[in-house]
Amino acid sequence: MAVTIYDVAKRAGVGIGTVSRVLNNSPSVTDTTRRKILVAIKELDYHPNAIAQRLSLRKTLTIAVIAPFFTRSAFVERLRGVEAAIAESEYDLILYNVETTAKRDACFEDLAGSQRVDGVLIISLPPSDEDVARFAKAGVSTVLVDAHHPDLSTVTVDDMAGGYLATQHLIGLGHRKIAYISDPLESPFRFTSSCHRYQGYRRALAEANIPFRPDYHQFDEHGQRQARDATRRLLDLPDSPTAIFAASDTQAIGALEALRGQGLYVPQDIAVVGYDDIEVAEYLGLTTLRQPLFKTGTKGVELLLEAIGDPTEKPMHVEMPIQLIVRHSCGGRPES
Repeated sequence: MAVTIYDVAKRAGVGIGTVSRVLNNSPSVTDTTRRKILVAIKELDYHPNAIAQRLSLRKTLTIAVIAPFFTRSAFVERLRGVEAAIAESEYDLILYNVETTAKRDACFEDLAGSQRVDGVLIISLPPSDEDVARFAKAGVSTVLVDAHHPDLSTVTVDDMAGGYLATQHLIGLGHRKIAYISDPLESPFRFTSSCHRYQGYRRALAEANIPFRPDYHQFDEHGQRQARDATRRLLDLPDSPTAIFAASDTQAIGALEALRGQGLYVPQDIAVVGYDDIEVAEYLGLTTLRQPLFKTGTKGVELLLEAIGDPTEKPMHVEMPIQLIVRHSCGGRPES
């Protein structure tokens, strides 16, 4: 016959309530008693019934992660961090890929009313006030990564500072004709990173008394092909730039491909800076702004588990560090 919680309680000489508290990691059990119960569990080879355990906790022990376009390199790295953190917990993971605003809205509404999850981690998709109120009313703990709302815990980087650092680096190398390639600054998904990096770019130009040139800002949907086309448009200008700051490494790679196709050398003819420091960036010698993508995923899960454990806690806003990584694509001293 299968070993039950009653058998464990009898072997350890405690009540089944005490065994249940140990199984649920309650801090109210003394270390001595906890050790006795854990020994009994091991000796009896006891495996708690997952469904019964979830019912007793009145929890689903499931976390939902909502991410847009999760095959993109930056999202993949964040999701690796999410998965690694959840693997260390008792929770299961449900992943929702969002590629349209309709799918985003449907996910928000469905998860707020389904009682299928204990918490939701939302990546790069700022929710509206109405969305936040809906999650709060449903009692679903919610944390944002790469997005912000004052009523929710968040994990972000300072993208404005990143755009400023990238542009300032190019200015320090003597460049004054600096272009910016990005996604559209206004997005139906309410993405903010390209816009904030653009603001940092504009600020660095202004501080250096370099006039902003609207034709130096080329934007299109995210992707290498679109970035190649944007770079070609820049090269066709009568007074083309000597440096390009791309809002992501993916777009910087597209720029590098376009430059190579035109027979131009990097950085001798034109310098390039990216953003994210995805794995291939080092191989390509791409100077870039490194943001800790993996760690933002793990930190997001950490904050979500804390919020699930104590929904009354005030929201926490964690800003992760960014770092300029200098390699060969814009001269200077390559990273050692």
